[in-house]
Amino acid sequence: LGPPRKKVERTELPLDALEMGLWRRRIKKDSGLIHHSDHGSQYVSIRYTDRLADIGASASVGSVADSYDNAMAEALNGTFKAELIGMQGPWKDVDQVERAIFQCITWYNEERLHSALDYVPPAEYEEAFWRSQERTPQSA
Repeated sequence: LGPPRKKVERTELPLDALEMGLWRRRIKKDSGLIHHSDHGSQYVSIRYTDRLADIGASASVGSVADSYDNAMAEALNGTFKAELIGMQGPWKDVDQVERAIFQCITWYNEERLHSALDYVPPAEYEEAFWRSQERTPQSA
């Protein structure tokens, strides 16, 4: 949903990312959002799960040590590691890594041609989907 900005694993980091994603995507309450995460303590904390409940989101937490539960997220992680981590570096500092992450997220969402989406970038595919939902049915 949103990129990290802190260097510790506390509830504030994923909450900030969640809020950023909700704002950027204009997610409304009870919109059918499904939140996929691992078993990190920050994702099952009271504050985090309360926020998910506030917006009516369903939490999807996979089983421990099973990457098949959230296969789409794991595929993204694999692409991220291969395209960014494996092809660039060594990293000079955390700021350099953060800049590279932002660039990778932008590339992945706005430019990368995705085979599961008929070779259309995810942002363009989603935009077309939402436009198709706005049309009103024509009477025959």
